[in-house]
Amino acid sequence: MAIALADIKKLRDMTSAGMMDCKKALEEAEGDFKRAVEILREKGKSTLAKRGDNETTQGAVLSRINGGKAILVCLGCETDFVAATPDFKKLAGEIADAAITAFPKDIEALKAVKLASGYSLEEDITNQAGKTGEKHVLAFYGALEAPFVSEYVHFNGKLGAIVAFNKEVPQEIARGIAMQVASMNPVAVDAESVPAEIIESERTVAIQKTKDEQVQKAVDNALKKAGINPAHVDSEDHIESNTAKGWLTAEQAQQAREIIAKVGAETLESLSKKEQMINGIVNGRIQKFLKENTLMEQEYQLSDDKATVAAALKAADAEAKVLSFKRFSLSD
Repeated sequence: MAIALADIKKLRDMTSAGMMDCKKALEEAEGDFKRAVEILREKGKSTLAKRGDNETTQGAVLSRINGGKAILVCLGCETDFVAATPDFKKLAGEIADAAITAFPKDIEALKAVKLASGYSLEEDITNQAGKTGEKHVLAFYGALEAPFVSEYVHFNGKLGAIVAFNKEVPQEIARGIAMQVASMNPVAVDAESVPAEIIESERTVAIQKTKDEQVQKAVDNALKKAGINPAHVDSEDHIESNTAKGWLTAEQAQQAREIIAKVGAETLESLSKKEQMINGIVNGRIQKFLKENTLMEQEYQLSDDKATVAAALKAADAEAKVLSFKRFSLSD
């Protein structure tokens, strides 16, 4: 059947789908708008199903503030070409506006929020996927409510942060700390608020790293005493290739293997009796991790004197505190 241009435009206004997609949907639905809308939605679901394993490393990160409320959202897609289209940007903006207005508790509740189109946010994302033929996802939603909030979204639109404070602080330091969170990716506000599982994970890594270093040091010293360059035997591949090049004799290669095995085992055994020494090194590594990865202890990136974030905030307002933050990056 012939489809009027006015009907095609009407369906496009209803769904934001492309003109040709609207024409085909109306033809298949024999002019039934309700059925045509369903056809376009099914096309979007089909696109998402087919491209379900594709990575969505492009998109738009946006923030909104309303009084003491702040939200951070990300609509993700597969290519920067789609992310740059007006329809994608419009949908991302509508999602951010809906999020700050409804202020849902989590991402699933946000997906159910109705947009101006009359569809739920999740349905509109599906429709957009059908239009572009590319996977779209609501990649992130975070919300904060506090006496004072700040936000920062990087100029490329792929990285952002929101921060909650216990009181109003000067805009310069508020935005600066939001920029700090976005760029330096701290794991928590301070050492006391670092999740126990993160500390435990870092401790496990630090213990293994410390033992590996002690073993390597002992092995290298033993190799040097035997007249063997440790760099020539730091892996089995190197031993074989350096023997083939004539840099090692067959006897030296075998001697190196024996030293590595014997000294390594002996050193590990001796370390089991040096718990205090190991713990001292590990605790130092943990403290270094906390200084580099907690917001208050990080060096403030906008400071000229290498002051910490805590010192910079105190200089601006002695009573001000950061309560929490949210951050998202499409590049992480």
